[in-house]
Amino acid sequence: MFHFWKDMVSKKGVKKCYGLLGRNIDYSFSRDYFSQKFKKEKLTHCTYQNFDLDSIDSVKSILEMDNISGLNVTTPYKREIIPYLDKISEQSQKIQAVNTIQFGKNGKKIGHNTDIFGFERSLLEITSKLPKNALILGTGGASSAVAFVLEKHKINYIYVSRNPSVNQINYNNLTLKFIKKHKLIINASPVGTFPRINLFPEIPYDAIDETHILFDLIYNPLETLFLNEGKKRGAKISNGLKMLEYQAEKSWEIWNK
Repeated sequence: MFHFWKDMVSKKGVKKCYGLLGRNIDYSFSRDYFSQKFKKEKLTHCTYQNFDLDSIDSVKSILEMDNISGLNVTTPYKREIIPYLDKISEQSQKIQAVNTIQFGKNGKKIGHNTDIFGFERSLLEITSKLPKNALILGTGGASSAVAFVLEKHKINYIYVSRNPSVNQINYNNLTLKFIKKHKLIINASPVGTFPRINLFPEIPYDAIDETHILFDLIYNPLETLFLNEGKKRGAKISNGLKMLEYQAEKSWEIWNK
């Protein structure tokens, strides 16, 4: 399968190939976004495709492909990709998550994290007055980028997980009083994403009011049940679409340095 990708690129004579590494990524935002971008900007020498991997071990074949000029990385490989890279940025090092791979002129593969940029910019568009306390639902690679931004803005946060480790809490520990104290709640878990759109994080929504902000990193559907529950109670809400757009443009900037 990987040889097919390589042959397909070379036969078309494409000078620059970009793509997304992940698992079960037919829904890919990135492929549609960059394909439309290339068409709009008449970048006929560029193409973008999905590299759907059952295992991260398969990534070696892709990293060695001719004409690979940049890669995005999504679930579940934002952490697992790191050992395959020659270097990672300071931010990526701190959060131990990579979502963008730059191919240097010397052939070195450099990992970056543009989720940080995307989340921060989209969060600040919601409100100019950030709350003092936040909850991060989920502990995957994207949650690390969220935590980085919250720390930068001196927001106290707690991770919520179904299988909590040190300094994390279980969903069962979320009382009404706890929710009332934490005015910013970010869903960084996949719960509620397509096709399982009937699911939502199990938190006490009755404690949410117009002083809360609910941010869901999910973009498909645009309004998850998590966001809908917040909207019904007057909270400010935002999905992950803007975040993805901002991080995608930041990736493009990195690839073309």
